[in-house]
Amino acid sequence: MLSRRLFLSAIPVAAASIGKVKIRDVQVMLLKGERTYTLIKITADNGAYGIGEAYGSPGIGVKEQVLALRPWLIGKDPLQIDTLYTGLGAGGGGLSGTRTDGSAHNLMRAASGIEMTLWDLAGKILGVPTWTLLGGKFRDKVRVYDHAAPRNMLDKASCREWAAKVKEDPAGFTCHKFGFPRTKPGDDNAKDPSNRILTTKELNQVRQGFENCREAIGWDHDIMVHCHWEYDVRTAIQIAESVESIKPVWLEDPLLVDYSSSWQRLTASAKVPICMGENLTRREGFSQFIVNQGCDIIHPDMRNSGGFLETKRIADFASSFGIPIATHNTASQVHTYANINWATSIRDYIATETVTGKGDWMDKVLLLDGPYIQGGYIKPTEKPGLGIELNPDVVRAHLAPGENWWA
Repeated sequence: MLSRRLFLSAIPVAAASIGKVKIRDVQVMLLKGERTYTLIKITADNGAYGIGEAYGSPGIGVKEQVLALRPWLIGKDPLQIDTLYTGLGAGGGGLSGTRTDGSAHNLMRAASGIEMTLWDLAGKILGVPTWTLLGGKFRDKVRVYDHAAPRNMLDKASCREWAAKVKEDPAGFTCHKFGFPRTKPGDDNAKDPSNRILTTKELNQVRQGFENCREAIGWDHDIMVHCHWEYDVRTAIQIAESVESIKPVWLEDPLLVDYSSSWQRLTASAKVPICMGENLTRREGFSQFIVNQGCDIIHPDMRNSGGFLETKRIADFASSFGIPIATHNTASQVHTYANINWATSIRDYIATETVTGKGDWMDKVLLLDGPYIQGGYIKPTEKPGLGIELNPDVVRAHLAPGENWWA
């Protein structure tokens, strides 16, 4: 924890830095694994630099949009984060514009990545952890959830095998998100992708599959039920009824992405928590869900929603309506640590997703002082900024084709 003496000693440093440090360079570097990972580096003229991550997969045009914003950022004060974020894209409508085409989507993702990178840089310039600048700690560790799932949810032996493997995982995950079984192509009741309705047999498979998982894993682990915006409201209500017995943390994204009164109807009808939000941007994207109680849990991805400060505003707004927040995160270790740092400063927070924690090279992208994930939690750093440094050997070995390590 940052001591009062250390905090007070940092005040002269902060005062001396305001208006005196300027952005010298903005760089982008892509990593390639199961997904693409878009890393950003912003360097100040005093040599300090911040590292962050923008959206990667699908990330078409995000790198180009960051680099297009580079000339506008050069020479600006990196501590004026909210001012810079609000002004990004000025001349093209800015972030307060109403454009909804692909270029605006890329702009939002680029701006979100830049904003989070600036928070790392600001913490380093001022010599304090980013969570201090965001208001301080509400917790000393943040829960993370994975995507571990049985090979066949309808086979109890497969579920027992899955449960044993999960419980032996060194990372100690105790929260798992996955979808439900589908019938195989060629079956009489095979699901037509254009059909937003499940048959009685399919609904029974959903119930049986998740009950098998619950029986195998017990009640010391949590399960999240994953959808991908593919159902109508009646089917979503039926799915919620089918998984009710396993007490899931949430039912995620069963309806179309944008708000409609169907979300309100689903949330009022379901006896399981309804979660949504990974594709929404800014406060405007979440406001109707929050005000109209169209969900029980909001689930933004900060690479989409606007970065740290904008998402913190969303979380505070939701909290005033009694709605907690979790974060979607399919990014690398860089953004996972950014999530941990940010989540530390959020009062009503559940958990963050991660695709890392598998013990492969993705867990070695950063140079760490100790174990990465312990007991299904990650501890925030006490170091300045986000407290992260890239492992150059690992990053160089996994650069996307045509990419080079930044100087």
